Amino acid sequence: MSYLFGMAQCAYPHDGNVLAQVRRCVRAAAFAGVRLLAFPENLMCPRPLDPIELRDLAEPLDGPFATQMCDLARDNGLWLAFTMSEVNPSGGQPFNTAVVVGSHGDVQASYRKCHLYDAHGVHESDRMTAGDSLCPPIQTPFCTLGIGICYDLRFPEVARSLAVSGCNLVVFPAAWHDGPHKQDHWETLLKARAIENECFVAGVCHAGNGLVEDSMVVSPLGQPLPSTTIAVGHDTTDLLLVTQIDMQQVEETRSAMPILEHRRPELYHSLTHANEGQEAETSCPAR
Repeated sequence: MSYLFGMAQCAYPHDGNVLAQVRRCVRAAAFAGVRLLAFPENLMCPRPLDPIELRDLAEPLDGPFATQMCDLARDNGLWLAFTMSEVNPSGGQPFNTAVVVGSHGDVQASYRKCHLYDAHGVHESDRMTAGDSLCPPIQTPFCTLGIGICYDLRFPEVARSLAVSGCNLVVFPAAWHDGPHKQDHWETLLKARAIENECFVAGVCHAGNGLVEDSMVVSPLGQPLPSTTIAVGHDTTDLLLVTQIDMQQVEETRSAMPILEHRRPELYHSLTHANEGQEAETSCPAR
């Protein structure tokens, strides 16, 4: 089965009106025939926010922002994957949450980012709370979808767990910071996750200064797929990238080289458990 996948590579809106920006992207995607449209990380934020502002912005999954996103999905007849700042029921810092909405406007799944980027002087743990579980596979009419967020891409266990669970497309909304080698890391990791799991992998990056942008879909053989670029709205940084995905490629690739079938989890688990046991012994105080 072949279908059109869209990536809204958008920046913080100049006028601060996120929903107007989203509406332009959704309408352009629907006009182009896109079935699934994914937005980048930090979508809900009108501008860069400090931890207090981010906490004040947070909403529940049935709040105004998510509700309006559901309405846009239903009114335009396409699936949406977007991110939001989700209020923490325990009162702590909010969750960085990805939400998937069906074409009838119903929330299909949500995922709270598990791996927080505390590196290179950035401390996401000061701004948000980490999730504690991966998102189960999401069944759509055109693919079995998996979701991770940004830094999750650096942890191969995330994509592998999703692929083993049946996902044939894994999407990573991101705000991937630029810097030495960061562009290469972004591209290489997207390709690696696709090759080792023999599935499509998409990275949808937030646009603007200090970010690599460079959103792409990688095939099960590790090849970036061509995309049609459509300018959206008045902000020149806001682009809609439309890519044709043929799910037959997943079946063909996995049939020719059945990596997932050749796995031997009992070996990997035994080594992991042995290391954990050694760490436990080392940490025990001398008697």
